[in-house]
Amino acid sequence: MTRASTHPCPEAAAYRRKPEEVMRLARMGSFHPTRLSFMRQLLRRLEREDWRFERRAWEVDESGVGHALYCVHGVERSYTLVTFAHDLPDEMRSDRVIATAWDATFTLFDGVPEAADIERLRQNVPLQEAGRVSARELSLSRANRSVRLFDHVVDRLAEGRQPDAEMLKTGYLMRTTAVYGSGKFGAADRDVIAGREELSGPFQAEMLSVWLTRAFTVDVVEHLARMKGGEKAARLEPDLRRRLGVGNSTGLGMAPFLVNHPVLINNWMLAREEALARVRAQEAAGPVEIAGFRAALAAAAENAKIWDSAHPLQVAKLADLRADLASLRAWAEEDTLFAVDHPWDALWQRGKALSLEGQEALLAAMLEPHGDLIEGLGDCMDADEGAFFRIDGTMPAGALMEILSEQYQWAMEIDYAAPEQSARFWYVSEEKLEPRLGERHEEDGAALEQPLATGRDAQALARALEGREAEEPVAAFLLERPEHRHMVRRAQIAARHPFAEIRDNLIGAEMLPIDLLRCKLSFFGASRFDPRSDRWVRICMYQDAPYPDELLAAP
Repeated sequence: MTRASTHPCPEAAAYRRKPEEVMRLARMGSFHPTRLSFMRQLLRRLEREDWRFERRAWEVDESGVGHALYCVHGVERSYTLVTFAHDLPDEMRSDRVIATAWDATFTLFDGVPEAADIERLRQNVPLQEAGRVSARELSLSRANRSVRLFDHVVDRLAEGRQPDAEMLKTGYLMRTTAVYGSGKFGAADRDVIAGREELSGPFQAEMLSVWLTRAFTVDVVEHLARMKGGEKAARLEPDLRRRLGVGNSTGLGMAPFLVNHPVLINNWMLAREEALARVRAQEAAGPVEIAGFRAALAAAAENAKIWDSAHPLQVAKLADLRADLASLRAWAEEDTLFAVDHPWDALWQRGKALSLEGQEALLAAMLEPHGDLIEGLGDCMDADEGAFFRIDGTMPAGALMEILSEQYQWAMEIDYAAPEQSARFWYVSEEKLEPRLGERHEEDGAALEQPLATGRDAQALARALEGREAEEPVAAFLLERPEHRHMVRRAQIAARHPFAEIRDNLIGAEMLPIDLLRCKLSFFGASRFDPRSDRWVRICMYQDAPYPDELLAAP
């Protein structure tokens, strides 16, 4: 099986999980990053294609103010992270989206900027939403220092010493509070880069931006140490440097994405499930794969040790995860575990006794040693969503009813008239144009509700179709009932994309937005999920990954 194997594997068909099992919030909120995650896809491509790296400019003063340019040069194009460093007073530092100033601001430039470009960006990038960038920019982002750790590392390095390894468990020197792309604030639309092989996959421009941002966070802390300590200042030791990723604070703004992009989320899920099925379908396990699986479990257990959360939700899930990983590591040492036919499937069946956290951690560990078998599936994870937007008005109403019965049976069983089943509503904030979640029975604003209650809307569509002639075209129905257009579209999409819909009530009182956030972030490749509430989370990105100067050659 080669990397280019993107087609479904017939032998794996019997091992594929069904959407009704996978597309549940509790399971999606237990996902872990895998080798199909977007960060790892990016790094593999850069290494495979022999990209080159240079820090093209470093004009940062002794206070940590100035700009820097981080360039990567690919097969056909170059990209540059233009970084602006600021001296931010402590009282102005905030992770909230309403903040107006940050310790550092960034944009990913298409090509290598000239002096005029840098000056234009200097006038706009530090302002973030209040400024404007152009189609030459592919992303816009900002980050704040993790002050206690940042200052500790500067002080220790300035003294010629290494920082306290225990303190580095935080995992990052700076954390981003937003990484915008796809046309926001004037940046290039997705269509500009969709045809470029290196950026055609999901979020590749944003992942590149964050990876280069990580290099800046280490460079600036070492620079400030030199400014403070002079010749006696030390640089971070390589093993300590590797432990540092980029933090991220993410809230409700990310949550509706999975609902608003049904074809894309189907493709993500389908690739992940096909990968699991391919591994389960293997008739035997070789020594290399067994060793890789054991190593992946060991790494996962070490990572789980350093997760640190005070939130009750995550504390309970962490306890389950740590216990399950201990069980899995014990199983992996059993002499008979891999001596049976289809050992990976046998292991998967045994793993059903674990918690959802443990099951999804097992999935990630099983995929890890099978790169040649599954990596080609990464090429299937993008989507031309416009191709499926048009409603088929010729579809008979009877066929539409069959789709609703097959794809949305879970929704038909919910009593949306019950207050607890329609307790929330999604809306867009006027101030920041960001998604928010309101309490329907306590707050005003439900009249501005966004169409994210897919289950309720599917049930309403089914009721509206009752009594219609089975042969009646959908177009005729929608002429009378145009309010159902968006749900007809979703149903027609779901008929062709089995993993397009989350099969849970997205407006119920028990719905946890954090599950949506974690699902999406796991596909990014994030780790160490630390919810600060059920509506926002801190994570770490690129921890233990190579830096540009380690992975790529100089020009």
